[in-house]
Amino acid sequence: MSEIMYGFPPAEPNQASLANWRKAPYCHWAFHHVREIIPSAEIPNDPTDVWELERGTIDTSSLGLDDAMVATDSDAVVVLHKDKLVHESYRNGMTSRDPHILMSVSKSMLGLVAGTLVERGELAEDDLITKHVPELENTAYVGATVRDLLDMRAGVFFDEDYLATEGPIIDYRFAANWNPVPKDYAPSDLRSFMSLLTEPDGRHGGRFHYVSPNTDLLAWVFERASGMRYAELVSERLWKPLGAEASGYITVDRIGGARAAGGKCLLARDLARVGMMMANGGQRNGKQVVPASWLEDLVKNGDPQAWKDGDVNPVWGQRDIHYRSKWYVKREAEPLIFGVGIHGQFLFVDPTKKLSIAWFGSQDSPLDSPPFEQVLATIEKIRVLVS
Repeated sequence: MSEIMYGFPPAEPNQASLANWRKAPYCHWAFHHVREIIPSAEIPNDPTDVWELERGTIDTSSLGLDDAMVATDSDAVVVLHKDKLVHESYRNGMTSRDPHILMSVSKSMLGLVAGTLVERGELAEDDLITKHVPELENTAYVGATVRDLLDMRAGVFFDEDYLATEGPIIDYRFAANWNPVPKDYAPSDLRSFMSLLTEPDGRHGGRFHYVSPNTDLLAWVFERASGMRYAELVSERLWKPLGAEASGYITVDRIGGARAAGGKCLLARDLARVGMMMANGGQRNGKQVVPASWLEDLVKNGDPQAWKDGDVNPVWGQRDIHYRSKWYVKREAEPLIFGVGIHGQFLFVDPTKKLSIAWFGSQDSPLDSPPFEQVLATIEKIRVLVS
C-alpha cells in the first residue's frame, strides 16, 4: 500500500501538496483527490436520471491489458461496447467511485458543450472573441474567432512547454491556482492572465498551434454567451442529459474562473459514457445530448494540412490526423476520435464499432512517447477484438 497521505498527519515526505501534486509518487494519489488540493466547482449530475449500463464481457486475456496499465502508470481503464460495460480495471488506490482529473481531455468536453451553444443560437462559430470579451481588444486575440480557438488555430504566442521553469506557462499555472505563488509574485487569475497574451504568433486560422489558455478563454466566452457559470453550463448541457452516475467537478482560480483546459475531474465510467454517447451519434437512450451535425462536422471538417504544419505532428509520428472542436481524429476508413491529456489521460471513441474507452493515468512525465505509443497499440488491439 502506498504511504502517500496515509496516517494523520501523514509523515512530511508523504504529503501531497500544491507544490508536488503532479509529480510521482504524489500524483498516483493526487490525481483522484484533486479537490483536496485545489479549490473546485461542482458539476452536478441528476441522480434521478442515471444512464444505467448493462454488463457485458470481452476476453482481454490476449491484450496484455494489465501489463500495459502497469507499464504506463495507468489508474483506470473502462471499456463500453454497444452500451454495455464490458471491462473496467483500477490501480493506484483508485476505485470506480473516485473522480480522476482529465487534464486536457477537459478541452474535449468543452468542445461538446460548444455544439449545444451553436445549435441554440447563443454563439456562432465565426463570432469574434472580442465580441463577447471586449476586455481583450488590446491582445493577440483581436481578429480571432470562436472557431479559431476551438481548432487551436489562433495566432497567439504561447510556448506549451510543460517542463519549462520560466515564461508565460509558469505565470499561467500561478493564475490557474495550480502552483504555489512565490512571496514576491502578485497573485493573479485566469482572466487577468489573458490580458498578458499580446504577442502574435502567425495568423489566425493558420497552422495548428496548441495553446491551453485558448480553452479557458472559450469558457469565459461561453459564460458570456449563455449567462451561466461554466460548471453550471457543463452540468446542464452535458452531465445531466448524459445520465452521469456521479457529479464531477472542475478546479477554479482565485475568483472562481474555471480551468476549462485541464481541470475537470470525473468518474472513469462517466467519461466512458461520454464516448458511448458520441459513438451513438450524440444520443443517450434515444435522447439527443450533443447535436449529431456537430459530431459529423468534427469527423469530416478538420484540416489535415493545419495539423501537418503544426507543432505536435512531429511528436506524434506524423500520423494522418486532424484536430476539430477540441478532438483529435485519426483519418481512416473507420475513424478513431480521441481526447488526450498529459500524464496519461485519454478518451477513445470508435463510432463504427460503437466502442468507448476511458483511460486514466498518473505518469510522472507530462508527455512520454513510449507510454503514449503503448496505450495506442492496446487500443488498436481492443478495436480488433470487438470487431
